[in-house]
Amino acid sequence: MHSIYLPRTADALAFAMSTYGIPLLVLATTRSAALTGAAFALEWIPRLAAFGWAGSIVDRRGAAVVFHLASLGRALALAAGAALLHLHPTGTVATATVMVLAATTGVLTEFSYIAAETAGAAAGRRAGAQAHRVQAVLLGIDQTATLAGPALAGVLLLAGPTSMLAVITVLSLLAALLALRTPPSPVAPARAPKGRSSSGLLTGWRTIRSLPALGWLVTGLTLSNLAIGLLQAAGPVMVVQRFGQSTTAVGLVWSAAAGATLLSVALCRFALDRLGLWPVGAACAALASLACLAAAQAPDYLSYLVLVAVLMAAEGGMTVVLRTLRSRLIPPEKFGSTLSATILILLLPFPIAGVLTALTPPDALGHVITACAALQALGLFCAFARLRTDPALHA
Repeated sequence: MHSIYLPRTADALAFAMSTYGIPLLVLATTRSAALTGAAFALEWIPRLAAFGWAGSIVDRRGAAVVFHLASLGRALALAAGAALLHLHPTGTVATATVMVLAATTGVLTEFSYIAAETAGAAAGRRAGAQAHRVQAVLLGIDQTATLAGPALAGVLLLAGPTSMLAVITVLSLLAALLALRTPPSPVAPARAPKGRSSSGLLTGWRTIRSLPALGWLVTGLTLSNLAIGLLQAAGPVMVVQRFGQSTTAVGLVWSAAAGATLLSVALCRFALDRLGLWPVGAACAALASLACLAAAQAPDYLSYLVLVAVLMAAEGGMTVVLRTLRSRLIPPEKFGSTLSATILILLLPFPIAGVLTALTPPDALGHVITACAALQALGLFCAFARLRTDPALHA
């Protein structure tokens, strides 16, 4: 609780509040939709670029050190931003401040996330046969933060930008202090020799290729993420134009999905105890495929909301399987690099989904979602068919 779960909780809340709150802050400060979109891009592009560096540094320096320094750096950046916005609430200085905050917090948050995941994997290895319980708790923490963080950021922003940034600063400082309690783990030595220069995305990619079970599961989930990313990107068009609902209803869909994921993660803990990784993962894959195919043809808003919630709940179950599998299979000295490569591969479909949404006429979105859902079903079927006899999922 003190060394893994509490630091992860503080960091996950700061992660969610900064990811969703800073674009809101940009909109409140600049009143520009274009700058708001640019701020969102500035958050994510540096994050994707930082994956290789983050994994390599975690492997060399250790999870606790990187977690502490990244959280502390984010707290200092947010405190400086809050002071500048207090002195210059509008104008060029305010615009420059919020845009720099978007890029800075994006990079530092990625470092703290990779470090926290690495520490969580070490805890899973120490738990042995109960590793899936540790991963389920960590995923539950992330989903709770995703559910609560954006709402909390929006409420605090009503009191002013300084209030929101101050709360994220406090959470970041708390994460930095709690990270000092993270015990030394076998994930990485405190200080690796300088000659070890192979860490990075290339090392992570080679490790994934050397572990067929992990490679097949990552491939299936990557194709699944293309369908999920398309549902996220096309969600406003589907809900507002196709179903005639308000923009608030779009947020309600993903809040319901986060709640369903929390419930599924809790249930998966008990199911994995009794059934094992493969049966639970295969059942979740089948449920996700059917829900996505049905969501593309949903006749009304309520059925669309329910089907998306079912899809994300099933995706949450597969994520627990992935987390447990990678904590078992990835060599400790290469965990940070391999984790970075894995997350990067899983995130690449999301910008592709955005491009597909931008290029597709609104009336044809349902057909594109159906095609991606069929690709998702095929990918997950091939992955779990290949993994049916793999000892890694039956240990």
